[in-house]
Amino acid sequence: MAQFINPFSDWGFKHIFGREISKDLLICFLNDLFAGEFVIKSLAFGNKEQIGLSKDSREVIFDIYCTTDEGKEIIVEMQNRGQEHFIDRALYYTSRVIVNQGIKGEWDYDIRPVYTICFMNFVDPLLPLGKFRTDMVLADRDTGKTVSDKIRMIYLMLPLFEKTEAECETDFERWIFVLKNMNTFERMPFLAKNAVFKKLAEISDLRTLSKKDMDKYEDSIRIMRDAYATYKYAIKTGLEDGRKQGLEEGMAQGMAQGIEKGMAQGIEKGMAQGIEKGMAQGIEKGKAEAEHQKNIEFAKLMLSDGDSTEKIQKYTGLTIEEIYAIAQSLH
Repeated sequence: MAQFINPFSDWGFKHIFGREISKDLLICFLNDLFAGEFVIKSLAFGNKEQIGLSKDSREVIFDIYCTTDEGKEIIVEMQNRGQEHFIDRALYYTSRVIVNQGIKGEWDYDIRPVYTICFMNFVDPLLPLGKFRTDMVLADRDTGKTVSDKIRMIYLMLPLFEKTEAECETDFERWIFVLKNMNTFERMPFLAKNAVFKKLAEISDLRTLSKKDMDKYEDSIRIMRDAYATYKYAIKTGLEDGRKQGLEEGMAQGMAQGIEKGMAQGIEKGMAQGIEKGMAQGIEKGKAEAEHQKNIEFAKLMLSDGDSTEKIQKYTGLTIEEIYAIAQSLH
């Protein structure tokens, strides 16, 4: 039985990374994420509720919001299910943090860097296919040279991280392996590699939670499961509606084509043969279209779960071109 917190529950994620007592875990993770670029020595948690741009605007609530010792503002978000405009949503809220730096009166637009890190427990088709980590910066399109370091978006699509425990070579890879699989562990791996994983094991051990914290955690798990059940039901309903519509349209079209062809061949033979053949073709075409539509919907589900193009092709029979078109349509 698993004995560690599920980090993809809202409460679990903040329990691990969003508290003063576990601040060193967040610092360690961020330093491993930005390895070779800069080193964070300390950070301060900020108000996770950002006031809107007008009195009537709603507040923006982040999972984790902090400022490093160098003044960089960092947002860490965990998202369990895909959204149609998730990339734009992250960009919008990152921009809001930048805008909130504005100063009334004289100001020369000297802004602090804002980095947003998105843990994604799904695959967004708008991001490069098959790529686990995507870093977005303001850069020249032709040369790739960074123009400004004041905004940066880092998307981590966990379903695309496929390394095993033995294959993890860096602490960053070990972090991702642990976070992706932690709710299934009976023991925490990498304890001998880095002391931070010992601290992570202590912080996330379900047996050490107080009754109050356990109640909060279980509520968070229930909310997560309810959301997943709703998501799966919507997919199932969509598949059933698609099959029914495809069958009805196929039968109607086939019958019409059959009758028209039969009349052209002659009333004596054509009428009887056309109706019979049209109905048969209509049923078969309807079934084929319904099956094709089912495969399209199944491919969408597999894309959302991060399955490879080859696997999707194997189980749906769709062509690579069709799968690519479906992936593009999802954004």
